[in-house]
Amino acid sequence: MEELKPRPASCSPFTPLGFLERAATVYGDCTSIIYNDTSFTWSQTHRRCLQLASSLSSSGVGIGHAVSVLAHNIPAMYELQFAVPMSGAILNNINTRLDGRTISVLLRHCEPKVLFVDTLSCSVALEAISLFPHNQTPPQLVYINDHDDAAVDYRFWCTYESLVEKGDPNFKWIRPKSEWDPIVLNYTSGTTSSPKGVVHSHRGIFTITIDSLIDWEVPKQPVYLWTLPIFHANGWSYPWGMAAVGGTNVCVPKFDTSIIYNLIKKHGVNHMCGAPVVLNMLSSSPEIKPLENPVKILTAGAPPPAAVLSRTESLGFIVSHGYGLTETAGLVVSCAWKREWNKLPATERARLKSRQGVRTLALTEADVVDPKSGLSVKRDGLTLGEIVLKGASVMLGYFKDPVATKKCMKENGWFYTGDVGVMHADGYMEIKDRSKDVIISGGENLSSVEVESVLYTHPAINEAAVVARPDEYWGETPCAFVSLKGELTRKPSEQDIVQYCRAKLPHYMVPKTVVFKDELPKTSTGKIQKFVLRDIAKGMGPSSSSSGMSRPRTRM
Repeated sequence: MEELKPRPASCSPFTPLGFLERAATVYGDCTSIIYNDTSFTWSQTHRRCLQLASSLSSSGVGIGHAVSVLAHNIPAMYELQFAVPMSGAILNNINTRLDGRTISVLLRHCEPKVLFVDTLSCSVALEAISLFPHNQTPPQLVYINDHDDAAVDYRFWCTYESLVEKGDPNFKWIRPKSEWDPIVLNYTSGTTSSPKGVVHSHRGIFTITIDSLIDWEVPKQPVYLWTLPIFHANGWSYPWGMAAVGGTNVCVPKFDTSIIYNLIKKHGVNHMCGAPVVLNMLSSSPEIKPLENPVKILTAGAPPPAAVLSRTESLGFIVSHGYGLTETAGLVVSCAWKREWNKLPATERARLKSRQGVRTLALTEADVVDPKSGLSVKRDGLTLGEIVLKGASVMLGYFKDPVATKKCMKENGWFYTGDVGVMHADGYMEIKDRSKDVIISGGENLSSVEVESVLYTHPAINEAAVVARPDEYWGETPCAFVSLKGELTRKPSEQDIVQYCRAKLPHYMVPKTVVFKDELPKTSTGKIQKFVLRDIAKGMGPSSSSSGMSRPRTRM
């Protein structure tokens, strides 16, 4: 057998980009995208992506270059998930909920050649570009005009459709020379001090796409509603997944409860994804009636409350729950359902489903270990440890940050997630906390340290600590505990602190609650005891929020 070795015919690099080519052949006349009154077929989507890739390539964009996108869930956003890497470039989707200052930091970090911007993001993109230093060249701006009456600002290089129109529909797209070549660069958060750019390979994205389709049992030609932002870890790989199965992508840039239910009914939607906040929104309105046909919804982020799961499923949604990170490109742990659980009471079924679960098929290993010894914790559902993962969809590393890469990708072969969990007796894991006090609000990760750093700049604040407080709508919101400096002529109010933070932070990071204390609890070494503050915040009960989707938001 020794003479049987890999040969060129058996060594074609894995890439998800070929799924589009196949979709154009198999599902050519079937609907690929629906957006308001506009629709495309898979043949049209394939051609448009080739034309766009051609125009980028002829403009000097190619292998090793980054191309950024700041857009909501519109057809162009979907097409760009294919077109950019088809040109050989690396795709960088940017969170549309960040402010201009943070976006500018990310752009200066990844140095894209081009930045695609939709109508809703135009002003914040221009603000981000205006903050570039004189010694750094900003990217060329391409305007995605998804509103017919919108005027094109003179600072834009060209429009999206003009690039599509002048491109070659017979363009021979750039295949990766190696399946380890980078395909996407995604930022884990909007942390301005040290952005972490997660780089994934063609191999990793191919693997997570196939794995996600299998694990969720996605059939051929589903009708998929884009309630999950595509900028959020590339929509958990489902842009490529929908091409693989010839699905129909129903695009929606902004939504509320009525919009979702109307789109489900109008287009026969049967699949959608979203953070637990979306489940809560779908099941909270008293006038909502049960669905005419079942809709499968995949959720991840903060562990969904059992009551929300139960309420959502009573309306006809079939909820699946999983766990993943930007660093794994999608969901790599899922609560694989057992038939015998269907016989249990609804409350017990919801409790079991709220656990994160077991590794998916393509993930090599998943475990909960003692972070010091590296040994597996007891399977008792009580012993805390760090969740570690190993598999093909784990990132290549952090862009321009070898220290952070080495810190989480250890020599023992494990990726240390930084998330704290337990392992139950049946082998199913469950997240119990986030390391470094990460707060998950509406599926969006925010760093308590970053919020605290802003609070400490307030002239009246002596000490500050931020923890999560339960929220009826968002799951969690930041709760700030502060002690004030002595001898103040005027003490700030809670609203004063909130307004101060709002001027310096993205709105979703602003504390919703501010608690004043004479002194914050500390250990003997002077470290603030956050676990005490968490208990206080939890004891305050959930805060109430408006259920509208206008507030900026979206952990796997």
